[in-house]
Amino acid sequence: MDTNNVETIESQNQHGSPPTKGTTFIRTCFNGVNTLSGVGILSVPYALSKGGWLSLMLLLLVALLCFYTGLLLRRCMDSDPLIKSYPDIGQVAFGRKGRVIVSTFLYLELFFVAVEFLIMEGDNLHKLFPKEEFVVFGSRIGGKQGFVLLTALVVLPTTWLRSLGVLAYVSAGGVMASLILVVAVLWGGAFDGIGFHERGDLWNWSGLSTAISLFTFCYCGHAVFPTICNSMKDKSQFPKVLLVCFVLSTISYGSMAIFGYLMFGEHLTSQITLNLPTKNISSKIAIYTTLINPISKYALVISPIATAVEETVPFRESKTMSCLIRTCIVTSTVFVALVVPFFGYVMAFIGAFLSITVSVLLPCLCYCKIIIGFKKFGVELMVIFMILLFGTLLAVVGTYTTLTDIIKEVVPK
Repeated sequence: MDTNNVETIESQNQHGSPPTKGTTFIRTCFNGVNTLSGVGILSVPYALSKGGWLSLMLLLLVALLCFYTGLLLRRCMDSDPLIKSYPDIGQVAFGRKGRVIVSTFLYLELFFVAVEFLIMEGDNLHKLFPKEEFVVFGSRIGGKQGFVLLTALVVLPTTWLRSLGVLAYVSAGGVMASLILVVAVLWGGAFDGIGFHERGDLWNWSGLSTAISLFTFCYCGHAVFPTICNSMKDKSQFPKVLLVCFVLSTISYGSMAIFGYLMFGEHLTSQITLNLPTKNISSKIAIYTTLINPISKYALVISPIATAVEETVPFRESKTMSCLIRTCIVTSTVFVALVVPFFGYVMAFIGAFLSITVSVLLPCLCYCKIIIGFKKFGVELMVIFMILLFGTLLAVVGTYTTLTDIIKEVVPK
């Protein structure tokens, strides 16, 4: 798979809008917060309910680890002025194989995020219209499945566009959408009769792996950190940008988690919008805000995948071939969304297997190879090895737990 095009399109994915050359500190902070503002905010209350109140410390730990590994990527970039993207870092560290491995994990992450968009649209539209049914080729299907298919038909034409400038501009509203969602949930609890009456559990060992996996998904912005850094007028300020972005994002995620857990406790579903009563205006605002974002971002998410595939096939300049490839990718995401329609489990899988690898393990490995070397034993190397050990344990346990849960749901009893 040819991955040379990644650096020019990596910033046009689910994590944020494409930055402009020479962006200011404030604008870069906005891009960075937008990078970390995504659908994960819907599931942080559920994650807190799985781990208990003390798992908020794990949210802070994950934020700290991902902040640190973001700094490691920055230091890797300082080693070679030709590094412009995350796959470039993989290539400098481990050659062509390193580039392919990094790109593969990024593409897989994007693919499953696109699947999450479809599942989320199906769940929330079914919440608004629970009695709706669909007839497809003479067969009657349920509301959720029908809304997934309907969403795919709506977003399909947007995926055929080669220039995604307009969609990228629309998707930059991710920061505002997250803020609106938090305020709407808070309003629903404080003024629309839901209240904050649940006490919740202090600690829940059995749900810790799921909680950490979901928390990690929230901070999986490393794919575009190098692109955002290269966009700055003063690249030396990037560590400050990261600090601002992680602090603001953690406040947003933590607030949503606390509000949601106090409102619904152990009864939380994988998306807090599914707990909200649709009769309230605040609930409708939250749900409609949730529905709009994925429609604008879906094409941005699959664009890097489609472009990489197009580079490997004949007639790569053909618009017909491009449309066919992109239609096939959309179809494949629909198939996965219908077979595995479990928003929380899929997000936990992304967090455990892909996000931990992309945001924790690979930055540490690349930094060791490029900067300090694996044989130069010291405090820094020991800290990184501890992070690698901790990350590997989380990835293995989290992936196993999530896949086990998915299999139990999919395989008939």
